[in-house]
Amino acid sequence: MKKITFLILFALTFSILPATSIHANANSEYYGKKKVKVGVSETDAEIYVNGKLIGKGSTVVLVPKNSCVTVVTKKTGFLNETIEFCNQKGMTKPPKTHYVKMRNDDAFDASVQTDIANVDIEVKVNAMDKDQAWKLINQIVLNYIDVIEMTDKETGYLRTAWSLQTFEQNTIRTRMIVKESSTNPLSFKVKLVSEESGDSMTSVKSDHLYKEWDRVLRSYNNVISEFQARIK
Repeated sequence: MKKITFLILFALTFSILPATSIHANANSEYYGKKKVKVGVSETDAEIYVNGKLIGKGSTVVLVPKNSCVTVVTKKTGFLNETIEFCNQKGMTKPPKTHYVKMRNDDAFDASVQTDIANVDIEVKVNAMDKDQAWKLINQIVLNYIDVIEMTDKETGYLRTAWSLQTFEQNTIRTRMIVKESSTNPLSFKVKLVSEESGDSMTSVKSDHLYKEWDRVLRSYNNVISEFQARIK
């Protein structure tokens, strides 16, 4: 009887061992993960892990064994902050906690949000003739951007070259376009074109990398009101 009981226990032990081994292997990757508690100075800042939004203000980031993850924090008016955590042999182990101090976006601080960017603003001429108005238009334009790329008095068309300003994480380009929209009564349309690239190393000529920006640099904020006040 004892011999039979021993054989049963022996058989049960070997039948259980493979399943236990498989279970351990299935969870070995889980147990190899490292947890990093990430906190951000701006409590409503978005936190992305490998491009996926996973939280705001604070979250726990899991770093799989033998892998790296990239954490990016974003908030309007602040610079994006990026850090990589790696859980690999020979590399610095991920910390248990990490605090992100977000910095002000210098491009944002140097600009204002406005509804005058990238739209045609009509400027009516009542007391001046075209020669007087055209001369004054050129003077105003050159006060802001000193290179005129194209001008044609007969058709009433003027376009400046791009004026470029580079910031830590952005490049802003600005230009002015003036078009005669009516001869009787005389009026012009003025457009302040404001575009951003989202990168500090973008060439002014890389048109495909720029998109319209709903902000304008402070140095151009008064240009439309100056046109409206001086050209009458």
